[in-house]
Amino acid sequence: MKEIQIFTGFDQVLLEVAAALLPLTVIYLFLQIWLLKYPKQRVLNSLKGIFLTFIGLSIFLQGVYIGFLPAGKIMGEIMGGLSYNWVLVPVGFILGFVVAFAEPSVRVANYEIEKASGGYISQQVMLYTVSLGVALSVALAMWRIIAGFSLWYLIIPGYIMAFIMAHYSSPTFVAVAFDSGAVATGPMTVTFILTMAIGVASAIEGRNPLTEGFGIVALVFIAPILTVLLLGLLYRRKEKQSERELSEI
Repeated sequence: MKEIQIFTGFDQVLLEVAAALLPLTVIYLFLQIWLLKYPKQRVLNSLKGIFLTFIGLSIFLQGVYIGFLPAGKIMGEIMGGLSYNWVLVPVGFILGFVVAFAEPSVRVANYEIEKASGGYISQQVMLYTVSLGVALSVALAMWRIIAGFSLWYLIIPGYIMAFIMAHYSSPTFVAVAFDSGAVATGPMTVTFILTMAIGVASAIEGRNPLTEGFGIVALVFIAPILTVLLLGLLYRRKEKQSERELSEI
């Protein structure tokens, strides 16, 4: 059994994360000196946050490289090679829901949405709505790889539905919906679901991992938009019903 070296290549990961965070830190310090003039304690807290971000991102990316990427690909190859590979559809649904539920960017966005809306749009409601959208998109992506049809048959109707629903939804939910699609395609989804899709495509005869395995992120982006817009339509219907009830009083 091959031994896993947990910290193999960790020095390179540290350099990559440092290079990514350094420009942000320099810009922040420049603005602090020139424009912001925050109190000393607030600046120290910001620098502590940047340091914790550096440590957290480094450990997360190392875990991705030694754990998530290999695990996702192996799972995809094993399930894709099964004679009853239709099981990938329900498994994809479950994994999509769980991954989105654990996605840090989704939780941060939902927290900000609840705070900005004064509790009108619940954080928990948004979390389940976005997770359901991701789950449906991953299930559809697995079905597409198994069946072998073009990605356009899902993407084009999806965007048409999104624009139609956006026309009837409130501006608040339109903005929230498109941001939800962006945050759903975060590191958890890309590192695990994408590699699993590539593994599935490489295991099924006649499938090209480049053309069949990729494209899942596009589906993950559009599905939460649709589910959040649907939530917005439900909220709007509820508002109109409440207005009618008040007018009758």
